[in-house]
Amino acid sequence: MDKKMIRFGLCCIFKEHPIKFRKTTAKYLSKFSIDVQKKRLSDLCLTNARNLLKALEFCYHNKIGAFRINSQIMPLKTHPDVGYDIDDLPGSDHIIKAFRACGAYSLKNNIRTSFHPDQFIVLSSPNPNVVKRSVAELNYQTQVAQWVNADVINIHAGGVYGDKPAALKRLAKTIENLDDPVRKRLTLENDDKSYTPEDLFPVCHDMKIPLVYDVHHHRCLKDRFSIEQATKHCVQTWDREPLFHISSPKDGWGASNIRKHHDYIDKNDLPAIWLSMDITIEVEAKAKELAIRKLMKELNML
Repeated sequence: MDKKMIRFGLCCIFKEHPIKFRKTTAKYLSKFSIDVQKKRLSDLCLTNARNLLKALEFCYHNKIGAFRINSQIMPLKTHPDVGYDIDDLPGSDHIIKAFRACGAYSLKNNIRTSFHPDQFIVLSSPNPNVVKRSVAELNYQTQVAQWVNADVINIHAGGVYGDKPAALKRLAKTIENLDDPVRKRLTLENDDKSYTPEDLFPVCHDMKIPLVYDVHHHRCLKDRFSIEQATKHCVQTWDREPLFHISSPKDGWGASNIRKHHDYIDKNDLPAIWLSMDITIEVEAKAKELAIRKLMKELNML
């Protein structure tokens, strides 16, 4: 396939373009009555839904084929003190309608959307309360994913807790009990400290969960697979277009800490095998849309 079949993805926010997603804190909201809290949250959610549409429009006009939606697109949705159901908010029908407009736009213009929940989402935790909160967060993001036609909710496997096989068993058991709308969107990603692709492939195959292959993480935490082998194994876990992650080390590969992300992507860090594939590549670079534009220009894709 022509390398232009690659769909590059922008992650959550913009570096220069003036689209902002609003947020708040539980401490700030707690100063107000419940009714005022709900009104403020409603305003935030509606603003964010409308700005999401603007973000998707930006992607379309700049040949960016995917957008990762901020996990707090509905701020504090599952917070233990100020959390809420969408129906609790005034004007909830307008909020849902605005999100559905995003889904219609992305579908019409072939822009893929995804979620990547925060690090506190740990399905392998031995603490049942942590798992419960994690599942609640996944349920919320799935609700929004259904409105906006997002097909990926990507998570890490979590901690090792001194016993990696036991942690992976807990992970699989929790995944098995997820609601179908969550499970059909769930993906696992290799990380740079605990779980390699080799660690996760058995779970992915057994549970029919796709692997989001992060090549930077794999370069930080190696296993017996080469990048080419991991790529091919990863593709086998997908029943739709595979999604990968790319980033470059902030201070180069010779630095003492290669985990930190650079503002931009060194095109040489993009695996050659990926250039002949029909895939989504989310660009995890601090310069955001500027990094994507630079990379696409260097690859003659603009």
